[in-house]
Amino acid sequence: MPELNPLSAGASVALQEAGHRLVCSGDWSVQGISGFRMRLDQLAWPKAGALVIDFSKVVHLDTAGVWTLHHLRQARQAQGLQVQLEGMRPEHDALLRLVEARAPQMPMIGRQVPRQSGLQWLGQKGWHGVEQTQGMLHFIGENVVALLRALRQPTHLRFRHILSNVQQAGFDAIPIVGLLSFLVGMVVAFQGAVQLSRFGANIFIADLVGLSMLRELAPMMVAVIVAGRSGSAYAAQIGTMKVSEEIDALRGMGISPMELLVLPKLLAMLIVLPLLTVYADFLSVIGGMVVANGQLHVDAYAFLDRFDDAVKPATFLFGVGKAPVFAVIITLVGCYSGFQAQGSADSVGRQTTTSVVQSIFLIIIADAIFAIASSLLNTVFK
Repeated sequence: MPELNPLSAGASVALQEAGHRLVCSGDWSVQGISGFRMRLDQLAWPKAGALVIDFSKVVHLDTAGVWTLHHLRQARQAQGLQVQLEGMRPEHDALLRLVEARAPQMPMIGRQVPRQSGLQWLGQKGWHGVEQTQGMLHFIGENVVALLRALRQPTHLRFRHILSNVQQAGFDAIPIVGLLSFLVGMVVAFQGAVQLSRFGANIFIADLVGLSMLRELAPMMVAVIVAGRSGSAYAAQIGTMKVSEEIDALRGMGISPMELLVLPKLLAMLIVLPLLTVYADFLSVIGGMVVANGQLHVDAYAFLDRFDDAVKPATFLFGVGKAPVFAVIITLVGCYSGFQAQGSADSVGRQTTTSVVQSIFLIIIADAIFAIASSLLNTVFK
């Protein structure tokens, strides 16, 4: 009967019943288990079957002892043994459950993990998508309630936070949005100039640039830029607060995280994204005008005259009207991803990446829905 007694008044264990019963006794505290885990690994553990850990003779247990017991169970389970605890006092059992609830799981070394079938993988991905959709709908509902409460009682609106987010998401994005819009307008004009010059239709470069940029490219481009710039920042900020338990601290102080963190970002984005879209429209047209003058010899007066005939106010409003929808998508997806972070900084990085990918995906889906709806309406009212 092998037995370990690291300290005469400390913890001790004894293997009985051919190694299938481990009797624990003594003081399982930080003083009593000094060097105990290394000696536990030297015991002659059974290769298979069940292992019963009898804890009825343990007189004292603290978190250090619970941690040792937890690792003992995990190591034996990784070897394929079925571990069962007996004789634990209620206070010891409560402490064990508290530690195990926060302890990371050890890899199951030595146990072959069954391979998933394609149907299982598809089912898990589908169920994960359902859970994500359910969580997102719940998150949207919470924000709608917070918005209605703020509209009913304007004192709940944090105007200082709104203005701060307007500066970060709007004014600070002006240089990158303006540069990319100007360059994209030039690229579209360059590509169209080659084809239009073959047919002597140089003047229609205004139609190409105006309709393509104001209706489709400028709103989507601005939304993608803001999603990568501000949406990721929202996810990283809230995710860091979630991991560091600042969100729980806010709830403990009676402060709604939705009113403090999400609502100001949403209102600020609803303000700045339409303005950035108008700004992108203007600079993209300027870029197209520069190329039209240099490549097709269409001066600014002729370009603007044709632009006025080709681009109707409805076209401009249709493009700008997409911006509030894109703003809601960027803000809610970014903030929701931040609230999903848990455990470590690695989770914050994953959720930040997820927020950008999902935002761009939903922006493209929303733009496609706008295009289909516009086509159907034109067909109906033609």
